[in-house]
Amino acid sequence: MAFLSGTTTTHLWGRSPVSAWYRTRWICEAGSGRGFGAPRIPKFKYTGVLKPGKLSPPRRVPVEISRPSYAEDGRPRERPPMFPWEIEVKSAEAIEAMRVAGRVAREVLDEAARIVRTGITTDEIDALVHDATLRRGAYPSPLNYNKFPKSCCTSINEVICHGIPDSTVLRDGDIINIDVTCYVNGFHGDCSETFLVGDVDEAGRTLVRVTWECMDRAIAICKPGVPYHRVGAVIEEHAHLFGFKSVPQFCGHGIGKAFHTTPNVLHYKNVEPNGVMAPGHTFTIEPMLVEGSASSVTWPDNWTATTTDGKRSAQFEHTLLITEDGVERLTGRLPDSPPLPF
Repeated sequence: MAFLSGTTTTHLWGRSPVSAWYRTRWICEAGSGRGFGAPRIPKFKYTGVLKPGKLSPPRRVPVEISRPSYAEDGRPRERPPMFPWEIEVKSAEAIEAMRVAGRVAREVLDEAARIVRTGITTDEIDALVHDATLRRGAYPSPLNYNKFPKSCCTSINEVICHGIPDSTVLRDGDIINIDVTCYVNGFHGDCSETFLVGDVDEAGRTLVRVTWECMDRAIAICKPGVPYHRVGAVIEEHAHLFGFKSVPQFCGHGIGKAFHTTPNVLHYKNVEPNGVMAPGHTFTIEPMLVEGSASSVTWPDNWTATTTDGKRSAQFEHTLLITEDGVERLTGRLPDSPPLPF
């Protein structure tokens, strides 16, 4: 689950940067009318065909399931390091716990992948993710994180990330990213994939394939001693070969006991001092590529981020561990994982 790049402190201290941005924008627009009476409420302009559906009631988590710090009130208690290059080195015990969390997240995402089809609703996908997570003794990390209302993110077509599952029905030709994070025994595992619904056109298939290639190529350079800023150049250069752009507003992140922490892993060329890879670091790489404009707009739900021109976006994500001699995919695909759609 990505977060806004450049606003880490705000986000990690338990206040959604998306919400903060939207509240500021709302105040400016709603308060810009003249005279007395209620302020003018702006009519939101959706950029594509997709509109919000109906939300189902909140899903419950049994009391015996271990919960993250924000489960009750939506406010993460973990505090970020003082500087962006300060990155936790996990102990051997923590690494084993991260492997478990990563495996659980992968298994749940694979279950979700198997039910993607024309005619299913994103709420049905969320219900499966929720139940599959609980069956493994885990908590669905997105649920109530900064008040996010569901157990996974479902981002269709022009939605870049943080789509909220609802009554929206998948149609033939859609592409959908499902983002799953599971909290197990005090640690989070985070992964996502973009799936094809029915008969997707060649341009959509290419977007999905190249997005996966960008992630895969970025992972391939990861090893001790590599600056985190090198990841972005690999992603952006490959995306540009096919005419795609990498969305700069959202980034990968450190992960462990905290859902989001250092390092910030930017998906575009940069020289930000976000640290150097070392054994014991755990983090995500999760590029979001778009067909058109790389700018985003956020819906009134304060979460759903879409392209400004209504063109499609795709995303893939793994949780990674830096080892003594390279990198391990903690959410790596399993022998029985559904095949990639290209």
